[in-house]
Parts: sequence; structure tokens; C-alpha cells
Amino acid sequence: MDMQPGQMAYDRAITVFSPDGRLFQVEYAREAVKRGSTTLGIVFKDGAILLADKRVATKLAVPSSIEKIYILDEHIGCATSGLVADARVLVDYARVIAQINKVTYNEKISVEMLVKRICDYKQTYTQYGGVRPFGTSLLVAGVDEFGPQLYETDPSGSLTGYRAACIGANKEKVLEYFEENYKDGLSMDEAIMLGLKALKEVAKDVNLSVEIGVVKTDKPFIRMAQEEVQKYIEKVK
Repeated sequence: MDMQPGQMAYDRAITVFSPDGRLFQVEYAREAVKRGSTTLGIVFKDGAILLADKRVATKLAVPSSIEKIYILDEHIGCATSGLVADARVLVDYARVIAQINKVTYNEKISVEMLVKRICDYKQTYTQYGGVRPFGTSLLVAGVDEFGPQLYETDPSGSLTGYRAACIGANKEKVLEYFEENYKDGLSMDEAIMLGLKALKEVAKDVNLSVEIGVVKTDKPFIRMAQEEVQKYIEKVK
């Protein structure tokens, strides 16, 4: 990012706009997300999937200890990219909000409502001194009375709904691949294969290691067993 000497003062505090109307700390938080692992989501005919690249830098790490996909409520899950610790705080917050809604109204929270609450929380961290923005984006997938849905949340607190989306490293390349190959009415298997092929397109390492989350209109959000994930990966080779 090009910055003139006179602009330096504007990137010190989150509450100060630059003369050209930018909040540099929020832009830096977006850069943190871009450095995160490639994470994508796809809406299919009767549900939605989330895929997260979980390759680790060392063979000594225990893969199961690295979590990129989380269950927020029985019908909603999310995948993260960026600062993992920041993501965990947002996941804990979202889980509490979902349960409060259930206790208060005796019904499941809608996907959009939960995403809006997460984004409201993120936005407050862009407006007060002494705090920094969350350096993480979430892809939230869920099913409610409006059908399968997929949302992306941004460090600024904005949200966008997608049929296929990507956050983290190689976002542009994956979105390009989706624009060429995504079509409405995919089956779950087709959606998973599309996601894996997109990851393979941008992966430097030939050995894919991914985590997959699935939610369907008639089934709760689950994190797919690693043996099942491996079967799909074998088909891509």
C-alpha cells in the first residue's frame, strides 16, 4: 500500500479517517485475512458446503488440533481465514447469540440474523479508540426457512451473500475458477468436487489437506469425517 509521509499519522488510530476517507487499520486487517489459508464455500441444490485448506508447515503438528471449520448452531457453521485466535472469539460470540435467540424466542436463529449480529460486533471494533479490528473473515453457511445460504463477513463489519465465495490466499484465482465453472443446482458431490478442484488449481503442494463442513435442508451442520474427505480427494487426483 503506497503511503505518503503526511499520511502516516492516519494509520496510528482506528478512529481517525485519512483525508481521502480511509481507515487504514481496517485495510491492514483485510491484509491479515489475505495472508490466511484459502477457504471457500459453495451453495448447492439442497444445502451448502465449506472447505478449508489445512496444510501445516511441519509434519510434527497434530492435524486434528488445527480447526478451521466450526459449528455455530445445529443448522449453521462457519469457516475462517486470518487470525485464528480472533476467529475463535467471534465463534464463541456467535454461539452465545444463537442460544440466546433459541431461549428467548423458542426457535432457531435465521442465518442472516446471526451473520448481522457477528458483523455488528465486528463493526464496533472499528469505531472506538484503544481497540483494533478483528483480523479475520468468516464464511458462514446455513439452512433456514429461506433455504441454503452463504455469507462472507469482512473485518469492517460488512456482509455479502454469495452462491460461491472464497476468502484468504488466492481469493481472486478461486473466484475466477468459480465464475467459469459454478452453476445452479449442483449436487453435494458436485459442489465438493468443484471446491477441491478450485483448491487444486491454486495449491502449490500436490497433496491436498482439507477440512469440509456440510449443511443440508434435512440434516444439521456437520464437520465431515477425515476418512470421507480423503475419498473425495482421491477422486480429484
